Amino acid sequence: MSDDLQPRPASESHVTLTQMMEMTDANVAGNVHGGVIMRLADTAAALAAIKHAGGLCVTVSVDELTFREPVHVGEVLTLHASVNDVGHTSLECGVRVEAENPITGRHVHAATAYFVFVALDAAGQPRPVPPIEAISDIERRRQRAAKRRREARLQHKEATRAERDADGSV
Repeated sequence: MSDDLQPRPASESHVTLTQMMEMTDANVAGNVHGGVIMRLADTAAALAAIKHAGGLCVTVSVDELTFREPVHVGEVLTLHASVNDVGHTSLECGVRVEAENPITGRHVHAATAYFVFVALDAAGQPRPVPPIEAISDIERRRQRAAKRRREARLQHKEATRAERDADGSV
């Protein structure tokens, strides 16, 4: 685990995973099961978070997972993940999932996902993470969007808490 809280460039967190989809990945419709794609996206995002934080990070939430195109058995998935923004102990990672038919060369943007992680210390408690440096225009756009998603999450959490407090529910 790294104790270095110097800012780190977003580009240093980039991760690429590649995997061919097999019969065991299929759902009843014959396409790759969304849960398989979600697991791979979570893995890619976790690796990006771990690289940035310099230590263990665990998934706190799946902020968004949008399936844009079906993925078929025999296609090759390529997942591109990076840290978009950080809080004090949390990190938001974005994942772009691409699918390619290795025979025809057909290539699609299959899914997009955003995951939130928290960095943990050796005792399993949240720990601070280094600030992120968004250098390129794309990184700055991703960081702005991540800040909007964080604000929306916090507003939703507060509204839910207020509603529960008002009606006495758990």
